[in-house]
Amino acid sequence: MFIAILDFSTTAADRPAALAQLESEREEIRAMPGSVAYRVYASRDDDTGVAVIHEWQDEASFAAYQSSEAFARSGVVVRPLMTGAPNSRRFRAELVETVA
Repeated sequence: MFIAILDFSTTAADRPAALAQLESEREEIRAMPGSVAYRVYASRDDDTGVAVIHEWQDEASFAAYQSSEAFARSGVVVRPLMTGAPNSRRFRAELVETVA
């Protein structure tokens, strides 16, 4: 499994637009081969932070997402709204179990 966590900040006024753009791509991203989860969150610590959590079956699936139109569209909208450099952390992980 491959997990990517993206954190970035916008102005308080711009955060709704960033969240809306990222959320508008959710269905397309979730339908991509290898996509396990895609979640967008507004920070509870302040009114400027945004987090995106991706889970993919493998790195190749994530790389295909990064080459997708959905990724490009969001970049065009969201990057100009960022007030600083984004923080993207990526992990190789092994699922131990799913507890229901």
